[in-house]
Amino acid sequence: MLLTVDVGNSNIKFGLFLPDGDLCCTWRAVTVHNKTADEYAVLLTDYFYENGFTYRDVRAAVMASVVPDLTPTLIELCQRTMHLTPMQIEPGIKTGLRLRIDNPVAVGADRVVNVAAARALYGGPAIVLDCGTATKWEALGSDGDYLGGAIGPGIGLLPEALTATSPDLPRVKIAPPGIMIGKNTREAIESGLFWGSLGMVEGVIRRIKAEIADPHTRVIATGGIAPMLTEHTDLIDVLNPTLTLEGLRILWEMNAGA
Repeated sequence: MLLTVDVGNSNIKFGLFLPDGDLCCTWRAVTVHNKTADEYAVLLTDYFYENGFTYRDVRAAVMASVVPDLTPTLIELCQRTMHLTPMQIEPGIKTGLRLRIDNPVAVGADRVVNVAAARALYGGPAIVLDCGTATKWEALGSDGDYLGGAIGPGIGLLPEALTATSPDLPRVKIAPPGIMIGKNTREAIESGLFWGSLGMVEGVIRRIKAEIADPHTRVIATGGIAPMLTEHTDLIDVLNPTLTLEGLRILWEMNAGA
């Protein structure tokens, strides 16, 4: 089996792929920068046990990390528990992409993985929307080339940002409100946060589509808040919550073989 590890600023996502390439199970852990390899091992052991697997079932691992201080910890986790060193998504690996941007080396590992997955699974032209700690839009041309993208604030962080500067305001969660025009402060905040976030997402999608200038451009969405947004817009064509994990599998097969 192949273990895939997506290390983000808010969460670490784990996925196990069967030898035939099917994703059999996924897990999520909160990103804690000072947690040790032993502490993460306890979590991962429980995840494996609950699904009927052990570390001995893992034959290879691949990891994309945007948290540099945690990368050695998770490498140590794999080495000590599974006796293997995970392949890392870093400059120099095969991606199947032509990166038509100023500095390809500077592109985050998660962005490369998502674009590679979208190209392999859906082709171009496409826009990959990732609603994570940051909101990211990635553009694929009709020839499958990576054209660049846009990065905005993470939608899930907006309620905290609002109350951090105005502590008297009520704390709310991002969720579709029942009405557009709020009748009180809480309803007004809920409406503004959700519909404002959706408007940001849709506005950037429309402008990227106009720049790609291909009517066949599809939008593939992933990330924690993506399902909620997908229910309220007709601009998202494909919802794939496991896109990043699938991209890790694709890049591992491209580089290490299966």
